[in-house]
Amino acid sequence: MALTEDLKQILETALPTDPSFRRIDKAVIDSCLSETRRYASEGCIEAFLMSAMRLLALPQNGHTRLIPNDAISVLPLRFVSVGRSVQVMGAAPGVIAPRGKLIAINGAALSQIEATAENFLAGTCQRKRVICPILFAWPYALAHLGFSSNGKVTEYRVQDENGQIANLKLANEQTVPGSMLYPRNEHGKADPAWEPEIFVEIQDWQELGLSIVLPSFFDPNESALPKAISAAVEHVRAGSTKTLLIDVRGNTGGDFLLTMPLIDAISESAIKQVVVLVDKFTFSAAIVFVAILRHRLGNRLKLIGEEMGDGLTFFAEGGLLDLPVSGAVVRYSSAFHDWKNGTSDETTPPDIARQIVPAGALSLDLVWVARPIGEHGNVAFYQQILKSVND
Repeated sequence: MALTEDLKQILETALPTDPSFRRIDKAVIDSCLSETRRYASEGCIEAFLMSAMRLLALPQNGHTRLIPNDAISVLPLRFVSVGRSVQVMGAAPGVIAPRGKLIAINGAALSQIEATAENFLAGTCQRKRVICPILFAWPYALAHLGFSSNGKVTEYRVQDENGQIANLKLANEQTVPGSMLYPRNEHGKADPAWEPEIFVEIQDWQELGLSIVLPSFFDPNESALPKAISAAVEHVRAGSTKTLLIDVRGNTGGDFLLTMPLIDAISESAIKQVVVLVDKFTFSAAIVFVAILRHRLGNRLKLIGEEMGDGLTFFAEGGLLDLPVSGAVVRYSSAFHDWKNGTSDETTPPDIARQIVPAGALSLDLVWVARPIGEHGNVAFYQQILKSVND
């Protein structure tokens, strides 16, 4: 099969199904399609992937994009967005790399590369910060964007926490599979292979309050998550009025409908203050979870962290296309969501439309950017947060 088969799937399924493309002028779509079609006919896989990324990013809808991770090779470094910076968070086995803030690639300032890459990335500014770092490790993308080195190496400039600068040079052929360091659903953890061991983690901090960690709403079997949510409901309904801290940082979504019993329990409880921790990796159904809680609780809810990975008006549902030739994945949408104004349209599934509420702007009450926290690193952090809101 040729790359034209990949393009055929995009044209026959993603574009006609996805309502977010209805807002884009046909001439703009055709212009991007022309380039994508040319690279497909020439058999240039990486060029095809980049042009398809640009095509699918046209609606600027975070749920609609080409995911190249499984189809490309990258230099053996894991870059993760932390706040407004990009950090070197890890490397492939056997590779020694300095940790710290990435400030330049091949002599070009990172901000310049990010600005040039913008049209290839889908979604809000925060969503682009989530998915952009893979481009910094992809030699072809750097070259396509105009930031390749003159030789056969890529040079990174990294600044550590003490301000010291280190230069790291890697041969462009020293690559590993992209999915080894960059998961499809980027969660922001240092370990790219991270997956939640449990769906709910509950901790009683005595007089400070109760914490509930919700790392993911993806449950393929739809059995483990409901059981975990039921356990959390029991704790909430135990009668405590202490502060409740809910952590959905790094939660990239799933099925928010399975979490409604917990939302109901919290809303009906006598808890006086609920604190929700969010970050740019909080996405999709996790944002919906927060939106419904905000609508139900009003001033009882305090939102702490950084702006989440999407706005409250977006297109979602849809599905995934595994492109058979390139190996890339297309994420397309099929349904309208408006959690800002509480409206829906004919594309919104009835079970979701029944839950949609006007959550408003969902502004942060306190900006608090934290580095990814290890398995046992939450103790001091949660205590710090709870103390700060209880003072």
